[in-house]
This record gives sequence, structure tokens and C-alpha cells, in this order.
Amino acid sequence: MDSTAADFDAYVRARTPALLRSAYLLTGDQHLAEDLVQDALIRTHRAWRRLADSNPDAYTRKVMYHLNIGWWRRGRSAERSTEQVPERAEAGRYDVSDNRLVLRHALNQLPPKRRAVIVLRYFEDLTESATAEVLGISIGTVKSQTSKALVQLRKFAPQLLEVEGMLR
Repeated sequence: MDSTAADFDAYVRARTPALLRSAYLLTGDQHLAEDLVQDALIRTHRAWRRLADSNPDAYTRKVMYHLNIGWWRRGRSAERSTEQVPERAEAGRYDVSDNRLVLRHALNQLPPKRRAVIVLRYFEDLTESATAEVLGISIGTVKSQTSKALVQLRKFAPQLLEVEGMLR
């Protein structure tokens, strides 16, 4: 194995768990997340020689977000209908796992661009400028999409307003 292949292999081993977490938050589905990461890593591998001296993580994440939006535009959806509506928990009776499910459901209701902005800003801790760079949009668009997404999340999951640090 040459050094380029070894470098890429080391990158994949080190970054796949973090990429999968982000992909899951973007897609809301474990299998779609795995497909998204796999497709992004394939494209990263093709560009690996060009990326050797730059930031391959930023490139891979940008590819992931663009692929996800492309899937959405083509009508690929992670939402599934069910025969029965799940029962709601009593107000104020949420634990950590309930909060995660509510947040995941609320994130799945956001349009892909807004979901990507929220994931990058709040789950990946990127700055507004870094988020704008990854998504290929302006900083003003990041700010407006973040604001609109938070309004929607507050509407979709008002119970999360009671959880410290969530949706503020």
C-alpha cells in the first residue's frame, strides 16, 4: 500500500464515526446515513491527491451536504408512514431519550438546507463563516436559514424549550 492509500485509509478510519453522526442527523435514517457517507468518501477518494495539503474533512462534509440536498431534490425521502400514530407522553415527562427522538423528528421536518445549517452550526460547532463555506452560501444566508430553522424547530417541538440550552 503506497503512502497515499495509507493516508486515505487512516482518514477513513479516524473520521467515519463523526461523519456517520452528521449524516444521520441530516437524513434521519441510519441506512441512508451510511449510504451518504459511503458516497461522500468515494468522491473524497477520487480527489484525495488534490486534498493532501488541504482540509479533507471539510471537503468530505461539503460533498455529504450537497449529496443529501441532491437526494432530496430527486425525491428520495427518509420519512416513512406508519399504520398507527404513536402515543404522546404526558407533558413535562420527557427524559433524555425522549428529547432525542423529539429533536430528531423535528429535524426531519426541516427542509434540507435548514437542517444542514442547524447540524453544522449546533452539532458540528462550526462558525457562521465555516458553515457558509461548507455549504457554498453567504454568511447572511446562514444567519437567515438558522433563524428560520430555529423558529420552525420551536414550533415542531415546543417541549424542547423547557430543556436547558435547547432551541434558544
